[in-house]
Amino acid sequence: MALNVTRPSRFKSYGKHAEVDDQRETVYTCPANSVAYMSLVFVSNGTANATDVLIEWYDASETTRITVVGSKNLSAGDFLQLSSAFLVLEPGDRLEVTPSNTGGGASPDIGVITTVEEVFLPTQG
Repeated sequence: MALNVTRPSRFKSYGKHAEVDDQRETVYTCPANSVAYMSLVFVSNGTANATDVLIEWYDASETTRITVVGSKNLSAGDFLQLSSAFLVLEPGDRLEVTPSNTGGGASPDIGVITTVEEVFLPTQG
């Protein structure tokens, strides 16, 4: 069910693999002329090693990052699901993930899936 029934919107899921140790990856960026209601963030560890995961919201209007999940350790095959609330993103806002391999061995392989409802806003002219 749509969260906003008064304006055109669409539901969409985005996925990303974060496979480089300590490198921030953008999972989703809210497009121009839209507001995005992020209702799901699903993170899984696809390696046989433990990996820390940092999830951040980049607030474009303030040019700052806010920690959503800080250094959560996911053991081999473990996952994290955030779905009991939603985050409202404005144009240019991003969801970012940074893996940090803590178990040694292979490079991290963190999979991230996010689901958003993008509400289209009329342009100001």
